[in-house]
Amino acid sequence: MGSLSIWHWLVVLIVVLLLFGRGKISEVMGDMAKGVKSFKKGLAEDDEPAKSIDHKGAEAVAERAEEKSKVS
Repeated sequence: MGSLSIWHWLVVLIVVLLLFGRGKISEVMGDMAKGVKSFKKGLAEDDEPAKSIDHKGAEAVAERAEEKSKVS
């Protein structure tokens, strides 16, 4: 009595298909697949070495900090 037979699972599947429809389930599964792909891509990008800081950008930030200290 505690285990579910194949007939129980078929009835559950039919009810789910009737409630959500075949199109909605395929959309959800497609969205889930896209999420898994982007997650794997994110993990692969973490393995790459970190990019170095652009020195010109760092110099500009330092100049702005000096200008603010002169104004104050």
